Amino acid sequence: MKWSRLLSFKRWSHVFSRIWKYLASPQVTLGDKMLFLIPVMLYWVLPDVMPFVPIDDIGVTMLMMGWFVSRIEKKYPALIAN
Repeated sequence: MKWSRLLSFKRWSHVFSRIWKYLASPQVTLGDKMLFLIPVMLYWVLPDVMPFVPIDDIGVTMLMMGWFVSRIEKKYPALIAN
């Protein structure tokens, strides 16, 4: 991912508007949802497991949100129209 896209306000407004829709959607399988939720929750609860990674909890969550939204949009293209 390019830095300009990673720092883009347009990209993050898209991610924040879509993340909750995809997590609440019955069309997205529970396994796909868990690929986002489990790592984020574990990092929030156990950040000392990786003590030499200087990324804050919010940063990890936002990176995972961007990855999750792009993955779901590729896997479930019919959800984009909704």
